[in-house]
Amino acid sequence: MKTQEEIKPLDNGYSNQIVDLILPIQQEEFNVAITVNDQPDLLDIETYYQQPGGNFWGAFSQNELVGTIALIAIGHQAGAIRKMFVKKEFRGKEKSIAQHLLNQLIAYCEAKNMTDIYLGTIAQMNAAQRFYERNGFQQIEADELPSYFPRMQVDNLFYHLHLKKQA
Repeated sequence: MKTQEEIKPLDNGYSNQIVDLILPIQQEEFNVAITVNDQPDLLDIETYYQQPGGNFWGAFSQNELVGTIALIAIGHQAGAIRKMFVKKEFRGKEKSIAQHLLNQLIAYCEAKNMTDIYLGTIAQMNAAQRFYERNGFQQIEADELPSYFPRMQVDNLFYHLHLKKQA
């Protein structure tokens, strides 16, 4: 029996669950030397993401947070994807949680008349790179990023997606 995952916007009330999902993936799975203190945005979703015009979504399976994606509105009809993480046992095409999260973010961007989405990632996240490329993102060089893109220190690969205007 397939359980239905639910995707919904998250606020500060979910901060502990978000940290509990993201930190082990960053630290243990991908060996990124990063702590919660390096990511104050995780403890204040509303200020960092929602108030400037972006959002933060979570995917839930039986009331457990199993995936996240966030959008920072960076002006210039653009957004930056952040915090795209899915719990290991919920990854893959069968469950399509990452795809549903990305679709939610893209629909939000289109509704807000954004035309460009940027993101940064790290070289060891090969599956993430393939996922973004399958979804039309083009890898770009760091010097091709717009000056208003909020770059993370750990990121060393960058992607861009141009959204076509709805007629």
